[in-house]
Amino acid sequence: MGHILEAQNVKMYFGGVHAVDGVSLHVDDNQTLGIIGPNGSGKTTFFNALTGIYKPTDGKFYYCGQDITNRNLDEMAGLGIARTFQNLRVFHALTVKENALIGQDHNIKTSFLDNLLHTRRFKAEEKTAEEQVAEALKIVGLEGFENEIVGSMPYGQQKRVELARALMCQPQLLLLDEPLAGMNSVEAQELMELVQQIKTQKKLSIILIEHNMKVMMRVSDRIVVMDHGRKIAEGLPEVVQNDKQVIEAYLGG
Repeated sequence: MGHILEAQNVKMYFGGVHAVDGVSLHVDDNQTLGIIGPNGSGKTTFFNALTGIYKPTDGKFYYCGQDITNRNLDEMAGLGIARTFQNLRVFHALTVKENALIGQDHNIKTSFLDNLLHTRRFKAEEKTAEEQVAEALKIVGLEGFENEIVGSMPYGQQKRVELARALMCQPQLLLLDEPLAGMNSVEAQELMELVQQIKTQKKLSIILIEHNMKVMMRVSDRIVVMDHGRKIAEGLPEVVQNDKQVIEAYLGG
């Protein structure tokens, strides 16, 4: 079976700094891959290279066998890859529904004229979008909150809005960058349970970067550990947890 995503020898250099230094990894269908490592290990830089925010110095990314190196996030959404960010990216002045609809943009095939004249194609797309929003909000537990202004909602619920927006592009691969950042332990637990449910229900693959080691060990099928830009370990959570090099990276030897 081919990998849904594969990174081959990815390097990301900034001048003399080797932020990512020859990292290869893969994730398979319906699998959660956790990427962990101390601060400054290169996890987020790797994510940014994968999602086209940075252009890798060297190496390739393949999605379902297709070279996606240097594709931007919009193009990736069209292929079935969605990402959430460590720093919440929602539109605070818009409603929950409006925020979710933004995730639909790349799917819209209607022209300006279709929109202006409210053609049959426009109406069909509008109906599909409505159905998808309703489904996404139901999945993330925000049914009935469609018209709430996002800025007035608790932080944990705003994170769910971002997740709903990611689901709007019907992804096969979900990239979660520190989804639990800024959350209390109850919110964090609820959100990770929700992510697990979504994975099972939608048969998604997930790549997850997270500082919360307890969570990572519980939800990841496999774990890659990075330190100083390099991959120092990979394997099942229980194996990685007891790896001497990993313990040294976290505890400073």
